[in-house]
Order: sequence, then structure tokens, then C-alpha cells
Amino acid sequence: MPQLLTVRVKRPAGRPIRIWVPVLPVLLVLAPVVVLATAVAAVACLVYRISLLRALGTGWRIMSALPGTRFDIEQGRTAVLVSIR
Repeated sequence: MPQLLTVRVKRPAGRPIRIWVPVLPVLLVLAPVVVLATAVAAVACLVYRISLLRALGTGWRIMSALPGTRFDIEQGRTAVLVSIR
């Protein structure tokens, strides 16, 4: 499971902005939303006849593969770097 999300924004004028977001406290605060989203996903799996266990396993594999992922976005002279650890 990812532990830290780092966001860095390079602006054309001035110093870059760097934000560190710990994943676990944010996940605990958003736990009711996560439970609701899981319930909706389970209903969607039943409606579209997708194996619920297979869908949950796939979601877990995606979450496990996130550490080490980087997103680099550049638009004009502004750049955003998102790094998941």
C-alpha cells in the first residue's frame, strides 16, 4: 500500500511548491467514502455479472503496484510532478 504522496509544482516565477501527503491518515478520514464506494462497486459487479472476488483482487493488485509510480505533467512553463511512495 502506498505510504506517501509527493506533489511538486514548478511555477514560471518563484520557487516550486512541494506538498507531502501521508496516505494512511487521509484514507482513515475518507474511510466512510471508501466503504460506500466498495459497496457501489460490489453492486456494479453483480449487475454486470463480474466476479466480486476477482474484482477485489484486481483492485488490491493495482493498489500494491502504486508505490514507485510517477506522473509528470507539463503545460507551458508550469510542471507538476506526482510521486507515490
